[in-house]
Amino acid sequence: MGVYVSIRGWLECDAQQLAAVRRVIADHSDGHYSDGWGFPARHFNWTSYVSYGGDVRVSAVDWFMDQLRAMAAIPASDEDEDGDGVRGLFVVSSEVAAQVEWQVRDGSVTVRPTEAGLAYLAE
Repeated sequence: MGVYVSIRGWLECDAQQLAAVRRVIADHSDGHYSDGWGFPARHFNWTSYVSYGGDVRVSAVDWFMDQLRAMAAIPASDEDEDGDGVRGLFVVSSEVAAQVEWQVRDGSVTVRPTEAGLAYLAE
């Protein structure tokens, strides 16, 4: 049957960055795991949210991480002091490895152990 990894989380971005996120997803489409991406039916207010939820084969984790790295590298849309890049959080767990979180921020993806409060997601 193989080893599966549960990936669930979200990204926050603005409307211009959202268009770039959609392009990254389309460029990496595999016709299967790509269907785990979700978007609100209608945008409201100023922040766009993109979510992902899926159990993927461990062999697909690099494919997914390549997408996240490309999304993290999307530049800020405005020139303000905030440098509002794409940011987000994903919790990743499997039966064979410790649960980790993938923090999307500052133009990259940081992998670190999850806090104890998220342990229930790996049960």
